[in-house]
Amino acid sequence: MAVRPRVGHIQFLNCLPLYWGLARTGTLLDLDLTKDTPEKLSDLLVGGALDIGPITCVEYLRHADELVVLPDIAVGSDGPVMSCVIVSKVPLAELDGRPVALGSTSRTSVRLARLLLEEREGVSPEYFSCPPDLDAMLASADAAVLIGDPALRASLEQAPRQGLAVHDLGAMWKEWTGLPFVFAVWAARRDYVERHPEMTAAVHRAFLESRDLSLMEAAKVAEQASRWESFDAPLLEQYFTEALDYSLGERQLAGIAEFARRVGHTSGFAPDVAVRLLQPVG
Repeated sequence: MAVRPRVGHIQFLNCLPLYWGLARTGTLLDLDLTKDTPEKLSDLLVGGALDIGPITCVEYLRHADELVVLPDIAVGSDGPVMSCVIVSKVPLAELDGRPVALGSTSRTSVRLARLLLEEREGVSPEYFSCPPDLDAMLASADAAVLIGDPALRASLEQAPRQGLAVHDLGAMWKEWTGLPFVFAVWAARRDYVERHPEMTAAVHRAFLESRDLSLMEAAKVAEQASRWESFDAPLLEQYFTEALDYSLGERQLAGIAEFARRVGHTSGFAPDVAVRLLQPVG
């Protein structure tokens, strides 16, 4: 009996367009889907509990030999991303030696925030990890790094209300390097690709079709999502179509290479690690 591929799904709004279309096309029924945070899904894919799924950029680079990246699909930004931010009580230049709270859901965003603070801003804060709750984080820190839905809520609702500064990680990276930033790629385990090349290609096609359909109908996706989220439909449509970049082409690959070059030596992978893309079947 055929076994459905075990596929990961990030439980954040930023990935909704990549999965919404799967339900529309009926492909969702062909997948054994696991929903979780980027961090946990990365561990499941690396550990072999998933066959295909999103993996944060840092974890992919650490395990590039075991994985194959699906071309032309990722979660990134080419400028402000809206949902990966540093919320700060003081100017970033004043964070040297001060406590900075790291929301514990994505190693890539945390590594990017540290890189920007240390190399771009020239400060060495005292970091600690904690759950992503802005008020709790800032009760014992001068700044907080947040990603995903908590970051959207913090930057759009809480920070303006409390007079806090919001620094967008995607915008900071683009200003610094001129390149897009890729937060997560979709990858398949190399051993799974070797055993099931056609199935891997079919899942890849399904994700591309889902993304394209969702972006074509972005207003409808945003309207449906706004029913159960605290954000209105126009804002969500802007987030899906302008802030987020779901492509993985030459400029995005250059962004990954630049990130690897800057952090590889301190993050457990070679600074010149090569991204291996899935090749067409046959």
